[in-house]
Amino acid sequence: MTDLDPFEVKILRELQRDASQTTAEIAERVGLSVSPCWRRIDRLEREGYVRKRVAILDRRKVGLNAHVFAQVKLNAHGRANLDEFSAAIRGFPEVLDAYVLMGTTDFMLRIVAEDIDAYERFFFDQLSKLPGVQEINSTVALSEIKATTELPLR
Repeated sequence: MTDLDPFEVKILRELQRDASQTTAEIAERVGLSVSPCWRRIDRLEREGYVRKRVAILDRRKVGLNAHVFAQVKLNAHGRANLDEFSAAIRGFPEVLDAYVLMGTTDFMLRIVAEDIDAYERFFFDQLSKLPGVQEINSTVALSEIKATTELPLR
């Protein structure tokens, strides 16, 4: 963050809040004219501060009612092939996020499915059949208290 000036931090906040805003709208909100604002946005995108602009969908409205967190433990042979497991996980559209962990489990996955039956099929037909999987502990989310993609910029 030390490479960013206060205007750029404000621009990033605005883009996180609503990336569909025009450059003119962002410029007005952060206190710049349009051209300098556009140049800053362009630099932030070129330098990777902004990876992409997306629409955030309501998963329930598109029929994805089950939200599951799965902790995956690999056997010793599986841990030797983390790249293979990682590549397989990247290929599953049901897996929204995947993290390598330190501790008693190797991966934490955030998964969505139409319902628990659909998750069960995914679990038995795909996830549990990956090479090296020793154990999977699934936790079903009952409700969502907070969900955001906005990073806390200072």
